Amino acid sequence: MISFEKLYSMGHEEVVFFSEPSCGLKAIVAIHDTTLGPALGGTRMWPYSSEAEAVEDVLRLSRGMTYKAAVSGLNLGGGKAVIIGDPKKDKSEALFRAYGRFIESLNGRYISAEDVNISVEDIDHVYTETNYVCGVDKASGGSGNPAPYTALGTFRGMEAGATKLWGSRSLENKVVAIQGVGSVGLELGKLLNNAGARILFTDINEDNIKRMKEAVPHAEFVDANAIYDTKMDIYAPCALGATINDDTIGKLQCKLVNGAANNQLKEDRHGEELKERGILYSPDYLINAGGLMNVSIEFEGWNDAKSRRMVDTIYDTTLKIYKISEEQNIAVNKAADVLAENRLESMRKIQTTYLGRGSDHRFPGTKIRHNKL
Repeated sequence: MISFEKLYSMGHEEVVFFSEPSCGLKAIVAIHDTTLGPALGGTRMWPYSSEAEAVEDVLRLSRGMTYKAAVSGLNLGGGKAVIIGDPKKDKSEALFRAYGRFIESLNGRYISAEDVNISVEDIDHVYTETNYVCGVDKASGGSGNPAPYTALGTFRGMEAGATKLWGSRSLENKVVAIQGVGSVGLELGKLLNNAGARILFTDINEDNIKRMKEAVPHAEFVDANAIYDTKMDIYAPCALGATINDDTIGKLQCKLVNGAANNQLKEDRHGEELKERGILYSPDYLINAGGLMNVSIEFEGWNDAKSRRMVDTIYDTTLKIYKISEEQNIAVNKAADVLAENRLESMRKIQTTYLGRGSDHRFPGTKIRHNKL
């Protein structure tokens, strides 16, 4: 299940199990790396088939958050949390308030936010018990739903891909196939529609399909099993990870893979195979970092304009990673790792610097909200 050897091999600093039998809370928080600052990463709720599966997921996701924050230029570390349970049956105010108390006990080493199956309302319950949470409702001084900002970052990455491939960031008349039109995929569809793209989409959730058809009437539905065989300019995976795999990669009829899903490559070698096939890949953990960027500035005082300016930088960073890929003749996913690892390594070298008594050693460069009344 879990061992010190596993943690050492992935570089984790800390993994904490929390439980509260009275409300059925079973949660795992993984803090991967705090070189750049406190670990920030969302909490997801999922009916994992086993504790081992939940541990594997939280370890993998928390490590990804370290790279996401580093490549995005944020002064944050990487962490993630999972709650084992059925979001349709097991949610309650008590569960999320108990979870908030556990988060508080970590003294700011981990800061939570929304992730899969966690709503703004759920986060507000957590916020009742701890300041170490972001993505709270705008009425409480937070930034609310991060999906529009995640979608905007994905769109900026797509513009960078278009610039690289076709010499212009315009997406007008480009055929874009969106796999998964949940909250982020739907917002991406709206942005692409406004940009004049031709949109194909698929999803297995009838409610999502209905919302997409209402929001973007001209979007064309494609069966989930046929999406990989469909001719397109851009494939945008916005649902599950690992959709670029041995079974699908040979079917893709696109020039660019650019979506909001995490861990789109089933294995690192699939990034190299995309390169060999002449398909450009936008690094997923950079271009889907818009939501993280958005919630990160809650501690400084959130506003929409500031958030959008930060998310807009994804365009230039994506182009920088393409350049590293070309110069070093490596796959784009490896180039993104190089940029993130170089930043982490440069900061690790100054960890012995004395911060002084006037500094908050737990949160260098990060302001935390004042306690609520």
